[in-house]
Amino acid sequence: MRKMMQSKGFTLIELMIVVAIIGILAAIAIPNYMNYQMKAKTSEAKANLGAIKTSEVAYMAENDVYRVCAGAGGTPDDEKHAFDANGTGFDDIGFEPSGPVYYLYGVSDGAAEPTADETLPTTAADATNDEVTIIAEGDLDGDTDFYTFYLITNGTDGHVGTPY
Repeated sequence: MRKMMQSKGFTLIELMIVVAIIGILAAIAIPNYMNYQMKAKTSEAKANLGAIKTSEVAYMAENDVYRVCAGAGGTPDDEKHAFDANGTGFDDIGFEPSGPVYYLYGVSDGAAEPTADETLPTTAADATNDEVTIIAEGDLDGDTDFYTFYLITNGTDGHVGTPY
């Protein structure tokens, strides 16, 4: 009788099935990963808006007026930029993030919900109203559509634009 040879290894079909399964898992995982990454980047804006509000309230307590702050943080796009507070008004209220930022930040006079293409103030000044709107404007996905978070000193908050 002939002795049957035992083969060692995988057949081509078995390898193709494994590759197909890995491809399906990657197709599911990559979009979810991208969504989680965008959510993590948006947390920067929310944290900095709260910090700016705290700085504005402290400035108001000392000076009896809020401070309008010009846009700082660089062009809103999908890369981080250095935050230069000099001459923007943020240096007056004592706000400076700990490193580069994804968003463009500003404080506008009055309690108005911003539009998605809001133009931030270009100079620092004392506010003429008893409320200000703190704005974070970003474009994390690089499609040139800004997504804007805002926080009004009266406690109103929200966002404008197409979500990531």
